[in-house]
Amino acid sequence: MSWVWRFETATGAVVDPSEVGGTEFSAQGDAESWLGEIWRELVEKGVGQVFLLEDGREVYGPMSLEAQE
Repeated sequence: MSWVWRFETATGAVVDPSEVGGTEFSAQGDAESWLGEIWRELVEKGVGQVFLLEDGREVYGPMSLEAQE
């Protein structure tokens, strides 16, 4: 199994994973932990929302990276 994040701007434009350090994971938990550690950096690079994909199938999303007040 392969787990990856699809990155989009807040308006829905796709962001190239190579531009934001996206990578492939062998487990869902690893992908989610990585996102939890790096989400602020992604926001600084223009990512507004993400989708989690397993072998190309959308598992969930969009998930906003905007900080809740």
